[in-house]
Amino acid sequence: MLAKFEQITAILGCISAFATAAVLMIKPLRDKVLGGKDIISGLKCLLRADMLRIYYKHHAENTIRQHERENFEAQYRAYKALGGNSFIDDIYQEVKKWEVES
Repeated sequence: MLAKFEQITAILGCISAFATAAVLMIKPLRDKVLGGKDIISGLKCLLRADMLRIYYKHHAENTIRQHERENFEAQYRAYKALGGNSFIDDIYQEVKKWEVES
């Protein structure tokens, strides 16, 4: 009985190790085949470009419309969640100080 238990434990250990290895290999392969890193890079670029467009459109007046401010903040959160760098942080801090128009 003990020998059977040891065999089952060994088999489950092998299955677990195989499943772990498969999971570790699937993500890099999926990213390579589907271009996941390229898609994320493109999304970050689009978000950054639109935030800069909003910034340069309003920076002379230091005012921003309510919906543009909300959109800017949502884009900033998405940009940071995707691993965006600190380039946009200073711009975000400045936009937060602007007067909001209704």
